[in-house]
Amino acid sequence: MEYSAQFTFREEWNDARLAYERLADENTQVPPFVVLAASEQADLTQQIWMPDTFFQNEKEARRHLIDKPNVLIRIHPDGQILYSVRLSLVLSCPMSLEYYPLDRQTCLIDLASYAYTTDDIKYEWKLKNPIQQKEGLRQSLPSFELQDVLTDYCTSKTNTGEYSCLRTKMILRREFSYYLLQLYIPSFMLVIVSWVSFWLDKDSVPARVTLGVTTLLTMTTQSSGINAKLPPVSYTKAIDVWIGVCLAFIFGALLEFALVNYAARKDVNAGHRMLSKYANHMDYSSGYQPLVSTTAIMTPTRSWWCLRPFVRRYKERSKRIDVVSRLVFPIGYACFNGEYSCARVMLLLRREYSYYLIQLYIPCIMLVVVSWVSFWLDKDAVPARVSLGVTTLLTMTTQASGINAKLPPVSYIKAVDIWIGVCLAFIFGALLEYALVNYYGRQEFLKKEKKKKTEFKGCLCPSDHPFNQDLRQSLRLDMNTYRRKRWTKFWLNRYLCGNTEVSKRVDLISRFAFPTFFACFLVLYYVNYVN
Repeated sequence: MEYSAQFTFREEWNDARLAYERLADENTQVPPFVVLAASEQADLTQQIWMPDTFFQNEKEARRHLIDKPNVLIRIHPDGQILYSVRLSLVLSCPMSLEYYPLDRQTCLIDLASYAYTTDDIKYEWKLKNPIQQKEGLRQSLPSFELQDVLTDYCTSKTNTGEYSCLRTKMILRREFSYYLLQLYIPSFMLVIVSWVSFWLDKDSVPARVTLGVTTLLTMTTQSSGINAKLPPVSYTKAIDVWIGVCLAFIFGALLEFALVNYAARKDVNAGHRMLSKYANHMDYSSGYQPLVSTTAIMTPTRSWWCLRPFVRRYKERSKRIDVVSRLVFPIGYACFNGEYSCARVMLLLRREYSYYLIQLYIPCIMLVVVSWVSFWLDKDAVPARVSLGVTTLLTMTTQASGINAKLPPVSYIKAVDIWIGVCLAFIFGALLEYALVNYYGRQEFLKKEKKKKTEFKGCLCPSDHPFNQDLRQSLRLDMNTYRRKRWTKFWLNRYLCGNTEVSKRVDLISRFAFPTFFACFLVLYYVNYVN
């Protein structure tokens, strides 16, 4: 890495030849020091002897010459000389990126004599406050925080002799907030979005395949964008481990559906073979018998340790794989930061807002509103709702990447980061909402099917059979409950209670909750940032 630094370099030494206190007599007042006048034509460094100090890791350097050369030389009566000059340097700093972006770097500034050995010059740090830092310097760096500045010695020996050297160590810690917003949270959301596939029906092949492939390609694009900003290195970085694990989980979710689809087809074929076997050997004289019964083929004899009671409730192998994946994938992912007079001119600049309104804020609002269209679609429109949610989420991610690509990485959270983060959260919430709706919809469908079978069995029994009496009692209770709900006072409860399906209620609540919360966010954002 190369970095630029601007500082005032001071060094002191004693030259007895320039001592002038011995020249004074009783009638002459000795001045405390003499200042050599600087000019563009005269080089002060050539008027007296000076150390040939150079910076060992310097690549470019220049002195400041506006309005006059920024050089100061003071000669004291005892021959003590103070040399001060304002410099701008471009220095090299070898970096170790094993822990990037959670790394700490140590950058050095080494200064030594080019021609004089320790027999002639020996550099020493000033005992009190050798390095003075400008106020606010530690928090002014865009990508790093200056944690500490240390002094040391770096005297070296060569074939020509031993050379004195002084070393400055700057401990830099990389700011994590930028990478948290631009990398970790988006990739974390992509992994969770890939888990939505576990909650969709196994027969929703287009939706689940589209979800898995799209999240995998987006994660690949995300990793390419991050590594494009880094130099190629021969070792594995912390960010490579993170991206690799996220890709593995997303890829695993896609393979999981391939296994689910294969197991589902195997279960269907096995069921057809079993039905044909029982149809050929069924005894119709024995009265009513269920067509399919639970046999040793359908009931597993072995299961996992702690998941056994939970998994055994599901007879289909494809369903068991989905249920196990809902637990294993999140758990595995979870297992895996002197005084001088000075005048100042402050320029107050206000950024024009119209460009960002057209290029950022209005498109983001439109994307969030488009994601809400999912709440008004039928819950059985799986490909449409999943494609709508994934497309808006990926478009919002691309929009965020395009905006932040024009800005330097900084250590603090910007207003645009909050805006993009909240918009991503609303779109992500709309996608998770449909996963919940789809899950409840399938549960309600299974309950209805089970109820139809129960009613069919009940019709085969006499009217005075205890089963039919319990059924009539249950219907009376359901009718009483329905009458009580009709007289609900509040319009929202009446609106929701008109729909007995839980999945439909979730959609109805989302139609009001999402716009309301987003409107509240718009007001707060305007009050805190725009106004």
